[in-house]
Amino acid sequence: MQRQHSDEFDRWNARQELAEAMIPLIGGLYRNHGVVTSIHGRRLINQSPVGVLKAHRFARQLTESELPIEETMPVMLALSAMPLNPASIDLAKLVNRFREVGGTLSEFLAAELAPVLKNGTETKPTGADVVLYGFGRIGRLLARILIAHAGNGEGLRLRAIVVRRGSDNDLIKRASLLRRDSVHGPFEGTISVDTDANTILANGTLIQVIYSNDPATIDYTEYGISDAIVVDNTGRWRDEEGLNQHLKSQGVKRVLLTAPGKGGIKNIVYGLNHDTISDSDTILSAASCTTNAISPVLKAINDMYGIEHGHVETVHSYTNDQNLTDNFHSGDRRGRSAPMNMVITETGAAKAVAKAVPELAGLLTGSAIRVPTPNVSMAILNLNLATETTREEVNRYLRGLSLDSTLQQQIDFIDSPEVVSSDFIGSHRAGIVDGLATISSGKNLVLYVWYDNEFGYTSQVVRVIEHMAQTHPHVIPERAAVGA
Repeated sequence: MQRQHSDEFDRWNARQELAEAMIPLIGGLYRNHGVVTSIHGRRLINQSPVGVLKAHRFARQLTESELPIEETMPVMLALSAMPLNPASIDLAKLVNRFREVGGTLSEFLAAELAPVLKNGTETKPTGADVVLYGFGRIGRLLARILIAHAGNGEGLRLRAIVVRRGSDNDLIKRASLLRRDSVHGPFEGTISVDTDANTILANGTLIQVIYSNDPATIDYTEYGISDAIVVDNTGRWRDEEGLNQHLKSQGVKRVLLTAPGKGGIKNIVYGLNHDTISDSDTILSAASCTTNAISPVLKAINDMYGIEHGHVETVHSYTNDQNLTDNFHSGDRRGRSAPMNMVITETGAAKAVAKAVPELAGLLTGSAIRVPTPNVSMAILNLNLATETTREEVNRYLRGLSLDSTLQQQIDFIDSPEVVSSDFIGSHRAGIVDGLATISSGKNLVLYVWYDNEFGYTSQVVRVIEHMAQTHPHVIPERAAVGA
């Protein structure tokens, strides 16, 4: 037993040493080439050695065996020596394919990475300037993600935030809220403030803070900002007339709303209908957190089994719109204390699904309950199907989509008997199917979908911005289609 203990400890140290050696390779690929490495969708950038090993261990979800870091390290070394354009590269899938194909690693990688190999004729990517109009919960998380994704500076560039001045030391307070978060923890990096220039410097990203009450009167070109995508996080305007005010400002090209849009505004759920975005679309919506969480799962179920009717019950964490203590509120029931009550309220998420998945129009109803948790929500999908199925079959299907499909960034899957809502804080997936809670009886199916209504949704917003700016990296290897 003593010998076995010693062998396991030595093996752990050897693997940790490989993980430590892999970290500068991961960072170099990202900073120098804009290459994002992952293992079955779990990003390796900014991970600790233990985090890298945990990502390798996650591979057991697919193959029932841990992905050996001894096999991914040679791939990382080879990638680091290749002339690559920006890309999103899944190491686990490359290793699995190499096992199947065989041959030499260099020849295999040359063939697999052909779409992203530099050939000397490329033009340098221009990236895109991004302005955050509003700096609340979603705005600050957007800032964190954009700063973390700065990479080699050729993608999205966070240039400015626009807020109304709240106090004499407003800038200090804004920076402090970016630095500290009661739900998502401290900012990973350094932040400094220049009160004379009204700027925040975060991990090398210089952010201009602009004070304004009128979106139509700002001249962004004064700050060197041009053709910017303005992300409106305020929710103050949701129709074209209101959001069009941003387009009257100098230096603005397009507008993205982080709330459901009204009228003819396209509501985009990345992974489902982002391909409908055209160059002529100057005002877009990233829909709601709940719509992003449930639409991919509903689309997948409808494609495989058909949905004849369904009801969506949302169990949602309280938001800033509710009162901390009982007080007047223009909305029904929302005036009652959010941290003390479950509050029945309305949701338009079920109807909004139809904007991303048109074939589900008129087939879904919905309601919502706000509950006393600060973040992470759940959607309960009670569906009547056109085709009978079983719990095992549905779980196998959704688990497969979460690991290798075009919806891999949107759908996650878990079957642990011990998870609770706080375990999903920081999830970058739109929704996480709880496999152990799945109920199936003939044509009736009940699914429970967790979602970080802050970080998971914000990750979807960033994907939409990347698509608008045409900076989303090429995916290697290509993902299988839904249901394939």
